[in-house]
Amino acid sequence: MKKRTFHFSGKPVNYYFDASFDVLNKLVPVESAVLITDENVFEAHKKKFKGWSTIVLKPGEQYKVQQTVDVVIDQLIELGADRQTTLIGVGGGVITDITGYVASIYMRGIAVGFVPTSLLAMVDASIGGKNGIDVGVYKNMVGIIRQPNFLLYDTSFLKSLPLSEWQNGFAEIIKHAAIKDAKMLQELNQNDLAFYQKNKKALAALIQKNVEIKVKVVQKDEFEQGDRKLLNFGHTLGHAIENEHALLHGHAISVGMVYAAKISQVLLGFTGTGLLVETLKKYGLPTAMHFDIDAAMEVMQKDKKKANAGMQYVLLSKIGKGVYETIPMKTLQKLIKLYS
Repeated sequence: MKKRTFHFSGKPVNYYFDASFDVLNKLVPVESAVLITDENVFEAHKKKFKGWSTIVLKPGEQYKVQQTVDVVIDQLIELGADRQTTLIGVGGGVITDITGYVASIYMRGIAVGFVPTSLLAMVDASIGGKNGIDVGVYKNMVGIIRQPNFLLYDTSFLKSLPLSEWQNGFAEIIKHAAIKDAKMLQELNQNDLAFYQKNKKALAALIQKNVEIKVKVVQKDEFEQGDRKLLNFGHTLGHAIENEHALLHGHAISVGMVYAAKISQVLLGFTGTGLLVETLKKYGLPTAMHFDIDAAMEVMQKDKKKANAGMQYVLLSKIGKGVYETIPMKTLQKLIKLYS
């Protein structure tokens, strides 16, 4: 197990890489912890939860809503959870989002830790303190930025993931490479999903590299006033079509990245769209789809990144160099239509 401590504005956060779930009871006493997970993770790893107080939720983005938060809070009250309780989210991004959000509001805030079990949660969703819930088709409309106490990485959880969830995670890995690490994108382009599934050492190194990329961005701009916005590459359009078309997050973001790359061609003279598309395809990710542009634009009108009549949009000046520009909504709609 490798421990690294990263410092954020509020507190230090301990990251335990190449760890085993079995060490969790050394980080938090069993009697003062409540685990939150979903039915899929619980059924696939039942033995790991033995002896822990556990709340099991229905899986899926459609349950990342206030009603689920209310259910969790009711169960915490029944379990006698108090200000000395630590909530631990054991699951993918939906679980870590809900757990972090509940921990921030239950009794005005209690301790929280994460054991991410999906590739997407390991490299993206559980990192950086953003936790929230959806409101209708509007992704993460309600939430907070509050760092967890720790993250524990046990890659054995990935063995139970379906192929689509591996693809989901690689969308965010490719995103990190596109905005911050040209060398990593070349490495990803030279390999494929099967390579990382078979090569545990290469996968562990890739996960840690992605954690460090995201952590570094968040440390510089924890509350999204500047560079943290770059992590939204592919997400503005991606979020607009994700809930509307019931897409996996990574699949929606993949399509969003391709559109952002093509818009970057027009506005910034970007020349790397071919490499990005080729890499996404190597990991089984979609690079195009039919969607209702007017409906997507309507959702984007409510996006948190909208500023007056424009949208703060993340583009690429080159592979490994993300930038953000404010694009008038009418111009953005014309550019999206141009490539549809």
